[in-house]
Amino acid sequence: MSAGLMRVAAEDIPVENPSTGALAGSVSNMNETEVERLVAVARAAQPAWQAIGFKGRARHLRSMQRWFVDNIDRVATTIHEENGKSLDEAAIEAVYGAIASAFWARKAHSYLADQKVRSRSILVFGRSMFIRYAPVGVVGVIGPWNNPLLNNFGDVIPALAAGNTVILKPSEVTPLTTLLMVEMAKEIGLPSGVFQAATGDGATGAALVESVDAVMFTGSTRTGRKVAARCGERLIPCSLELGGKDPAIVLADADLDRAAAMIVFGSMHNSGQTCTSIERAYVEAPVFDEFVAKVTDLYRSLRLGESTALGSSDCGSLTFPPQLETITGHVSDAVSRGATILTGGHVQPGVGRFFQPTILVDVTPDMACLREETFGPTLPIVKVADAEEAIRLSNASPYGLQASVYTKNKRVAERIARSLEAGTVTINDSLANYFALELPMGGWKDSGLGTRHGADGIRKFTKRQSVMRTRFPMKKELHGMPFEAKNSRLLRRIVEIAYGHPRTS
Repeated sequence: MSAGLMRVAAEDIPVENPSTGALAGSVSNMNETEVERLVAVARAAQPAWQAIGFKGRARHLRSMQRWFVDNIDRVATTIHEENGKSLDEAAIEAVYGAIASAFWARKAHSYLADQKVRSRSILVFGRSMFIRYAPVGVVGVIGPWNNPLLNNFGDVIPALAAGNTVILKPSEVTPLTTLLMVEMAKEIGLPSGVFQAATGDGATGAALVESVDAVMFTGSTRTGRKVAARCGERLIPCSLELGGKDPAIVLADADLDRAAAMIVFGSMHNSGQTCTSIERAYVEAPVFDEFVAKVTDLYRSLRLGESTALGSSDCGSLTFPPQLETITGHVSDAVSRGATILTGGHVQPGVGRFFQPTILVDVTPDMACLREETFGPTLPIVKVADAEEAIRLSNASPYGLQASVYTKNKRVAERIARSLEAGTVTINDSLANYFALELPMGGWKDSGLGTRHGADGIRKFTKRQSVMRTRFPMKKELHGMPFEAKNSRLLRRIVEIAYGHPRTS
């Protein structure tokens, strides 16, 4: 039966191909009882998964790595059919799966190895100390619709590497890639119950939060607050990657060809449907006109439409239906307040949910396109007098996920980076940081809590335990009970000698 004629049970959730409008598949809408069963299975499987150790888990991750390399086209096709992004962009998600599997297989042990601690406190003399990391147990990952593998299964991998079992709840808009990951787990021989999927709507995600031992959530700030509140009530850890309104700053000395190319990529990747998309650009006055001309020419050259093969389309469709209304509203609001559209600005006629790549100038801070997350193929460009004005306007946002700076002056670039209120800043680049898994990535302000990648990207899925051992135990400590005056006087004298004359260095 063809996708267009596929039957969907009344209780199931249909999955649409946003590029064509055809039915791509359907998934069950799991209820609370079904989620609790998944968690019970995961909890039963976790001790054995932890017991095989880092080397045992690494073997599975390397099998996963090979699977991703061998199945790039299969993964890309699935992502494209449910998300609408180009096959080229979808393939990058499969590549990330291979990179992440290899990275965590190699680095999990070193990031989670026991850490020796040294102390100069006289009250712990003769003790040895270390910190150890233990898996939290069952991790719930709640993923978004914009990157069905990258921001979904990408968080599963380090959680598994740390010794947890994981349940992934994908967006009901793009769940088919997650089901493919379930197939992958079976094909590589991952032990039963170690990785499972909970498909369904928001109620399914809420049920998962009620049952697991830690949560990784990627999505809107509004929903993230609710997740954080419930995790706080349950006293379980949560990590959140939320919204963004990422600025780009272009100084007068920048390589404008490089800046234009990277800002076009950063703003139009996945048709702007990325939390780290460049959503606003601040350009110094002397090069404003030239920069705008270069970016506009590049925007006009982009091919918008259904991706039928590699290299056939630059900009895919909008995945989530309500997003079209948000983008249209932001453009209309800007125009009504005096902004000028240099290219694009409209829904693309025909089949599929496409919005034209759009450049806006003459924009002002009161416009929604500069204040609110657009999450679409638009770029408002603002003329500024200098770097200080660009920094001030960049920071005038509740969001602080990512930013970029374009200049040939390394010292100035780093000064600006340190002044920006963002969890990540790239210099003369855009988005490439996400593939440097050694480098933490996370948000400030309303853009989230915690980080992906780096040591913290796996330690967030663990419990920390501090261990102290007395190497030379005495019958009684100097400050032990019952107290003796001579011992207390001796202890005070030692403190006077050790701490009474603080060093200046």
